[in-house]
Amino acid sequence: MKAAVTTKIGPPEVIEIQERDKPTPKEGEVLIQIKAFGLNRSEMYTRQGHSPNVKFPRIQGIECVGIVEHDTTGKYEPGQQVAAIMGEMGREFDGGYAEYTVVPSRIVFAFNSSLSWDKLGAIPEMYQTVSGSLHEALEVKSGEVLLIRGGTSSIGMLTCQLAKHLGLTVIATTRNESKSHILIDNGADHVVIDDGTIQDKVKAIFPAGVNKVLELVGTVTLKDSLYSLAPKGICCMTGILGNSWSMPEFTPMGDIPSTRKLTAYMGDAENLSSESLQEFIDAVESGAISLNIDRVLTIDQVPEAHEIMEASKAKGKLVVVT
Repeated sequence: MKAAVTTKIGPPEVIEIQERDKPTPKEGEVLIQIKAFGLNRSEMYTRQGHSPNVKFPRIQGIECVGIVEHDTTGKYEPGQQVAAIMGEMGREFDGGYAEYTVVPSRIVFAFNSSLSWDKLGAIPEMYQTVSGSLHEALEVKSGEVLLIRGGTSSIGMLTCQLAKHLGLTVIATTRNESKSHILIDNGADHVVIDDGTIQDKVKAIFPAGVNKVLELVGTVTLKDSLYSLAPKGICCMTGILGNSWSMPEFTPMGDIPSTRKLTAYMGDAENLSSESLQEFIDAVESGAISLNIDRVLTIDQVPEAHEIMEASKAKGKLVVVT
């Protein structure tokens, strides 16, 4: 099989296109013929050396969609459409940057769809992240106000659509005023231009603050996002678009306003079910949800895809089809 192998820590050029033996599943594992996979910034960080437990060379990729070739558990028939996601995929064991992968049965989810593989490839990790952030971490309810910090990212765009579908009012941010119409067209009720400090702009719209904040920029704007919250509001840090993992200084008694709450969502396969995945795929198929895909590439272009991610040039999800 063909695979994009990250040979060592380094720039995108350390990813080499190689011929590898097709893997053989052990007991409890599923062999998947991969049809497509999405690219994720966490994979870029791993390649850069920010995942100390990952050993190289490694076939990265924390998600994929495809068809079952062989399931040692007998749960899935050959040809069944499936998604595989997380569970140390592409980190502890080889993942989705290939034409075949072997994964534990517990991180495999069946679905049925007539959508093209490029659209299906954009879904698993993006949906799991958005759904988990909204339901598991933020516990959103209809009628609440949600601030999405990093609204033009693929996660931000999908979060807005799901939040509107759930009956929330949405404020989305962008650093570029020319992108405001993109957020409005995507369903946002309000757009705030993010200059690094937006709490006053947010409270000019909702004086008491917002009920929930999805923080996708990360530590560089986290304190300001916390001060955009209403009393008893929740801020969930899910992304690090600002490329900073930590803060030089954080004082909980001063940086978290009284009665506001701070949490994080890192996600895992246990937060996903075949039923919820199927419901979402059906919503995409019916046109109720639109996917924000920047471009579709081939396995040979995985190094190029990492260059695009590193330069923050993508305006949506990057998807590879095999």
